[in-house]
Amino acid sequence: MSDDIPLAPFPNESLDPASEPKSPIAEVSDAVKGTANRVAGAIEAGRKPGMPLSILSNIAREAPLGSLLVAFLLGVAIARHR
Repeated sequence: MSDDIPLAPFPNESLDPASEPKSPIAEVSDAVKGTANRVAGAIEAGRKPGMPLSILSNIAREAPLGSLLVAFLLGVAIARHR
């Protein structure tokens, strides 16, 4: 018999296998997907009744020429300010 007592493995060794490092392209792709999901969620939240995007879409639907005029004037004002 041997006097050496085998050591038990560390608890974390068997739970999480070593993950392979991601390529930079995969990391960028994951970041873009996450950002797109957050933007889509924000847009959906803004489209709920009573929220700003809902109000703007209702105004544009009811008076498209007036909305176009306001958007044009805002664009001109912002362009001159820069």
